[in-house]
This record gives sequence, structure tokens and C-alpha cells, in this order.
Amino acid sequence: MSPLSVPLLALMIGSALCQYYDYESYPSNLLGPSGPNCAENCDCPMNFPTAMYCDRRGLKAMPSIPPNIKYLYLQNNQIKEIKAGAFVNVTDLRWLVLDNNHIATGNVEKGAFDKLVSLEKLFFSYNQLTEPVGPLAKSLTELKMIGNKLSKLPPGALSGLDNLTSLHLQENELTTEGIAEAFKGLKSLVYLDISQNKLGKLPVSIPSSVSMFYADHNDIASIPEDYLQQLPVLQYFRISHNKLEDAGIPAGLFNVSSLIELDLSFNGLQSIPEVNENLENLYLQVNEISKFDLGSFCKVIGPLNYSRLRHLRLDGNNLSRSSVPFDASNCLRQAAELTVESTD
Repeated sequence: MSPLSVPLLALMIGSALCQYYDYESYPSNLLGPSGPNCAENCDCPMNFPTAMYCDRRGLKAMPSIPPNIKYLYLQNNQIKEIKAGAFVNVTDLRWLVLDNNHIATGNVEKGAFDKLVSLEKLFFSYNQLTEPVGPLAKSLTELKMIGNKLSKLPPGALSGLDNLTSLHLQENELTTEGIAEAFKGLKSLVYLDISQNKLGKLPVSIPSSVSMFYADHNDIASIPEDYLQQLPVLQYFRISHNKLEDAGIPAGLFNVSSLIELDLSFNGLQSIPEVNENLENLYLQVNEISKFDLGSFCKVIGPLNYSRLRHLRLDGNNLSRSSVPFDASNCLRQAAELTVESTD
């Protein structure tokens, strides 16, 4: 391979991937010449004949979309409404990116998404939605509605989305009552993010398929005793920046073998909760913990019985290096990272 072929190959690979992944930052001047049937002010690269890039074009209305388009990028414009016939020519559209526009729920006409029977990804973040749009195709696998004005998800709003694996709802105004039955039936859901909302409690009826669940920056003060038992494959659970205290965490709640990462930082805990030996990352910084209880994460202390923890953060508590028991090294992995005092 010649010296010039390596960067050329990298450019070709990067160009191919940009169509599907890096839609926010890829330089439009590297997309190549545009095809003849493209909408005005948009780019339809002949190298990627199924993609149309209309991002950052100052658009105030939906453009006319050629029938062969499968990947449509409309983020960072000033679009305010979506008419019922906006997608009538693109029934095979797979990706639709509408982030950072001015679209309100009342300005999405009924039936606007009915023709999108093959849609897989819908990115509708940072608009003015007060309710989710729909109904959406059963083919949908990823839905992002971050940074809108959602206060509830009406019953049935997500029904029929049997293939949905990733749901992003952070930075809204959702309440516990507003999403009480919202996630029922999402049998393929793996990733759920409801951070930065107004939840007083964790929602019920989370699908048992969820393995990544984030509920940071809410007002949650307690977790039901059997909550994690209903999530048998949960691996990553983040509930930092809430109002959790010891009384709100039942004994043994986090002693489940599936968990790999648990983030309880920035709460009001006074003790280290019991966790399973399989846990690898435990974040407890900025609580009110004053005792280093080794038995919370290491049931038997010895050379052959140790925790799998790789990262344990306890800085920002009422602890110091002298609080760490002398036999902690017999429990923690040799390569484990333990942070007790602030490094600032």
C-alpha cells in the first residue's frame, strides 16, 4: 500500500460513515457534487444518492424531498411545522433528523408520519413538543425527543413500537404520573434515559429488556424494594443528583448480579449501600457517607474472595484516607481505582 493510500482510505471510510452517524459535525464541503434532483438549498451527494443534507440552511419550511431519499438531515434550521403530505414521496425513509428547529406539537398535522412505514431512527430533540408525535412505524428502533416541553406521554403514545431499542427523553418536564403506563409493551427496549425531568418516583412498568437506565437529575427520594428484581438484565443504572437517603433504599436493593455500573452520586446517603460482588463501577461521590463499610461490597475478605470493583468513588463525603480499612486491598482488585478524598 502506497503512503498516500492510507489517508485516502481513511477519508473514504469517514465519508461513508458520515451518512449514517456523524451528521452533526461532518463538513458539508467534503460531501462532493450534488445530484440534479435535490431540493433547493440542500445537498444530495452523488456519492451518497440516498442522503439529503439540509442542515444549517436557514430553512423555515420543509423542503421538497426526492423519492429515493432514505436519510434526511434537517437539523439546526427554523422549521415550524410539518404538513400531512411532507413525506408522501419518501415511504422508504430510514433516518429523519429534525433536531434544533421550532416545531410544536400543534404544528404537526395529523397523518404526517403515516407514510414513513420503514422509519428506523427519528431524532426530534430541542424543539417545542408538548406531546410525542405519531403514530410512528413499527420499524422504529431509536427515538430521541431530548430538550422539548414534554410533561407526559399519554397512554398508547408509544404502543406498537415493538422494535424500539433506544428511547431518549431527557431534559423535558415529565412527571411520574405523566409516564405511568408509557413504557408498557416496549418489549425490545434496551436503553432508556429519563434524566433531567421532574420525576418524584421512578416509573413503573419498565420493560424487563432494559439494560441501560438513566434517571439522573430528578427529585427521586426512594426506590421500591423489588424494583430491580423486575429488571433482570439491567447493567447500567444511574440515579445521581436526586434526593436519595438511606431510608429510601431498602436493604439488599442493589445486590443483584446483573449490575455492572451504579451511580448514586450527589444524593444524601450516609452509608455505602450493599451491592453485589459483580459490580465493577460504583459512584458515591458527594453524599454524606462517614463510614467505609467494606462489607457493603465485599462479602468474604481474603486472597481468593474479592469484589470486582474497578472504580469506587467516595470523594466529597465525610471520609479520608484513614477511613479506609487496612484489609481493603484484600477485597478490591489490584488494579481497582479508589477515590476517597477530593483531588481538587
